[in-house]
Amino acid sequence: MKNVMALVFANIYDSSLGQLTNKRTLASLPFGGRYRQIDFALSNLSNAGVRHIGIVTQYNYQSLMNHIGAGEEWDLELEEGGLEYITPYSMGISTTFRGKLEAIYAATKSFLAIGKEEYVILADAAVVCAINLDEVIQAHIDSGRDVTVVVKSGIANGQKQLDLAVSLDEDGEISDMAVDYAAPSEFLASMGIFVMRKELLMEAAEACVAHNRYRFERDFILQDWADGKLSVGAWEFGDVAFFNESTEEYFRNNLAIIDRNIRHSLYRDDLTIYTRVRDQVPTYYGEGSEVDDCIVADGCTLLGRVENSVLFRGVRVSTGAVVKNCVVMSRSEIGIGAQLEYCILDKEVRISAGVKLIGTPEHPVILNRGDVV
Repeated sequence: MKNVMALVFANIYDSSLGQLTNKRTLASLPFGGRYRQIDFALSNLSNAGVRHIGIVTQYNYQSLMNHIGAGEEWDLELEEGGLEYITPYSMGISTTFRGKLEAIYAATKSFLAIGKEEYVILADAAVVCAINLDEVIQAHIDSGRDVTVVVKSGIANGQKQLDLAVSLDEDGEISDMAVDYAAPSEFLASMGIFVMRKELLMEAAEACVAHNRYRFERDFILQDWADGKLSVGAWEFGDVAFFNESTEEYFRNNLAIIDRNIRHSLYRDDLTIYTRVRDQVPTYYGEGSEVDDCIVADGCTLLGRVENSVLFRGVRVSTGAVVKNCVVMSRSEIGIGAQLEYCILDKEVRISAGVKLIGTPEHPVILNRGDVV
């Protein structure tokens, strides 16, 4: 799809993930045993043939750049016309972007304007899914609307605050729209994926920022739709989509992929999810180890008991240790006889022998990278 470029937003929900995003962007947060959040957005774009991509990020993006590298795993190139990083510093701005519209406006001259593509896709790294963007793009073009937003049922529940939610009438047309609202279950939640003409996006960003309007969903989509200035259509996504917009959601969604049906809906043969390749030896299962209902990456050493958990590369679970309902990131070590339940261990955490840590599904114990307990 050579007539489409894209902007991927890497920092939108950093503040909602607390300790997990203190020193990294949400986009570079590990997910599912071997991936990063941004792998899904980049893979979806690459699978659709979108090669001109700007990654909008504001701070703590060194780990993100280290992970993506030159973009080879996604068939992208880190050069003009390929993959670009859009930061306040690179745009000549001394402060962070207050919202998507300010970021889009800052990127207009240096990224959007020089692109020859007619359409642009906007995507949030917070939402994890495998989606056929070719279908979304074609549906948008066929509809003749100004904007198409990808939406998902089953997310709105009257409690989760959504950036954008819509309700549809019997003809599938948007009948109501809400922003920053805990919409009831009959609403469909925006997945943060939008398709529109590039020129329209550039004009909207310039006009909105000139009037101190910087929130994309609130100050552009909702306001212009309500004023009758913007035609917006909804494309409903029917497969698995994870909204990792809080620590509780991130923890729950990692464990959810242990379910075979959910996992196969997310990792599909026809929509490959790519990530940075790291060759390691296979996982070693000791004679006395017990491993039930787990996602285990390569390079692990398992000598104890692990149940209903997600283990990233190079994790070591020592003899007599028990790990239940946990997310354990790369190169962490659990000592002899330690007991962990409902925990998130960031990279390279060391749990000493005999330590006992027990959280809850709503409030898992979180250990920072390199912590020793």
